[in-house]
Amino acid sequence: MAVIRRMWQCLSSKPLAGECFRLGRSNPFHHTRIPIAGSRHKPILNPGCPQSKPTINVNFITTSRGFSSPTARTGAGWLMGLGNKKKIIGLPAIVKAGDPVLHEPAREVSIEEIGSDRIQKIIDDMVQVMRKRPGVGLAAPQIGIPLKIIVLEDTKEYIAHVPEEENKAQDRRPFDLLVILNPKLKKKGNKSALFFEGCLRAMVERFLEVEVRGLDRDGKPLKVDACGWQARILQHECDHLDGTLYVDKMVKRTFRTIDNLDLPLANSCPKQGVH
Repeated sequence: MAVIRRMWQCLSSKPLAGECFRLGRSNPFHHTRIPIAGSRHKPILNPGCPQSKPTINVNFITTSRGFSSPTARTGAGWLMGLGNKKKIIGLPAIVKAGDPVLHEPAREVSIEEIGSDRIQKIIDDMVQVMRKRPGVGLAAPQIGIPLKIIVLEDTKEYIAHVPEEENKAQDRRPFDLLVILNPKLKKKGNKSALFFEGCLRAMVERFLEVEVRGLDRDGKPLKVDACGWQARILQHECDHLDGTLYVDKMVKRTFRTIDNLDLPLANSCPKQGVH
């Protein structure tokens, strides 16, 4: 009975996480872990708590007190270059849909900030995260930072893993790393195309040609004239800076998992390609 009483005091005490459970923190952000009754994961008891098995198992939902969810694990950018995700150790994690940072407009980076160690470190981290996933584009809000910064890159190695006819239809060509701060995007012409985007895929209509003006990582003016797949990547990443996800623009009837990507479209769906 004494053991049961001590167990109940341990499980029901107010500072539950601090005293009775050893909660790991794998990142620099502070978290609140909320125990959920009825799940399979058992608590790890501290030496001061009884070591017998409790009658209630708990799982943990991790919530952040900052503006990101560092434990989130989704694909970097929106197009996997080589297919297999790589574990990222010592770098920011990708936040999940539902996190406010992905659904609110980011702020511009001031001229005074651009040369700072903080901004340069954010840019370096973004490039590493994008390449290690691997992906072809990443916006700062995707790693929980509400700043108008995007990075993008498409390589011959990535493109080699896509069928030639698909590359041709998408007008996809390699381009070197681009780092753009405070990008402003403008369409060039009215031609558009429908292609699949995202980790859970859906077709999204994008303009075929765009112009983007902004600043490079040194604060110098930058202009990019893009067409085809590069234009699509730019539009996708600039959307992130406005708090818009591809699911906000997708053709809903085309939404599918990657496993079903090769299935034919329903008759009521628009066709892929240039329109």
